[in-house]
Amino acid sequence: MLYPKIAWRNLWRNRRRTLITISSVVGAVLLAILMQSMQYGSYERMIHNVSGFFIGAMQVQQQDYWQEQTVDNSLPASEALQQQLAGLRNVAVVAPRLQTYALAAGREKSRAALVLGIDPEQEKGLMQPQNKLVAGSYFSGANEQAVLLGRGLAEYLGLQPGDSLVLLGGGYQGSSAAGKYLIKGLVSYGLPEINNNMLFLPLGSMQAFLAAPERLTAYAISVDKINRLPSTESEVREVLPAGLQVMSWSAMMPELVQAIEADAAGNIIMLAVLYMVVGFGILGTVLMMTAERRYEFGVLLSIGMPRATLALTVLLELLLIALIGVVIGALLAIPIVLYFHHNPLELSGAAAQAIEEMGWEAVVPFSTDPSLFLWQACIILALTLLLAFYPMLHIFRLNPVQSMRE
Repeated sequence: MLYPKIAWRNLWRNRRRTLITISSVVGAVLLAILMQSMQYGSYERMIHNVSGFFIGAMQVQQQDYWQEQTVDNSLPASEALQQQLAGLRNVAVVAPRLQTYALAAGREKSRAALVLGIDPEQEKGLMQPQNKLVAGSYFSGANEQAVLLGRGLAEYLGLQPGDSLVLLGGGYQGSSAAGKYLIKGLVSYGLPEINNNMLFLPLGSMQAFLAAPERLTAYAISVDKINRLPSTESEVREVLPAGLQVMSWSAMMPELVQAIEADAAGNIIMLAVLYMVVGFGILGTVLMMTAERRYEFGVLLSIGMPRATLALTVLLELLLIALIGVVIGALLAIPIVLYFHHNPLELSGAAAQAIEEMGWEAVVPFSTDPSLFLWQACIILALTLLLAFYPMLHIFRLNPVQSMRE
């Protein structure tokens, strides 16, 4: 404990220098944590929007369906397969779906819309439309002749709950699909793509509309832990009968993966610049400390202090500065991150419009991933160790007599 005590006392012999250096480390750690928390939070929100409910973490499909997404490439519904999938580890929900595009028509306007046939009970654990209702009520059964409209689509068509909606499209194996349905309710999601272009039908009614009894386009699967998705995907693949395939969200949405990777690369450059600034700040302190203490080092070496011991003491001083800065910076960041994790920033104006046009929510959530804090500590400590080579090298090459004369 002797050397850490000596290093601690040496720090406060020049309080101003020490406090300035610690402040630079605190600022860097705070900014780095907030930047990465905001970035990772956005990624987590995107992945959750896609894998959490929109398409599921993965989907079981007929092998040709993803290349040509038509009802003709649907798969036969199987209660046994659904139960087998639901029994796998890490599988939270298995929701059968039947989807197609159709013309949705109101009194005076019409629009092409994605029609999603859902099991009203199973979908409560995936897209959760029952929690997204802004008007009307939820489905009461799988064969109910009613629809749930996205709020944006309803506004465009000028429809409200209680009105009727006409659907026209193509059914299974070349049949015509036409139907008139009661608008049971309106749903609002954070994603404009869903609000403006999607509507829900109970699965039984959807199969009747498309003349596709006991047919599905996919089983959408959500998982308990997204980091275990690869192993869960392998387990799902093992139980599938011939002719079916499983696709993860990343395989179905490669453009999202590419967007995240590109954005992460840009963020690395910004963090590198930030740490360069901090590194030069610490380096300036190291150079100043080394120049000011040449006489002190010379005296200590002259009275018999080993060079290795002196170098170790200086290294401990720098590590203490870095450690204090990292701890204070992390402690300051924790309440900010927690607040914006539970209260995401809501963008407005041109920024919000630009993000919504890309199909994403105009909010900036923060991530509470503990690794964010750990990585900043590791980076700052590694940077400090790197910069500590200068005073240590200086000590091993120092001439005691010459340094005391100067």
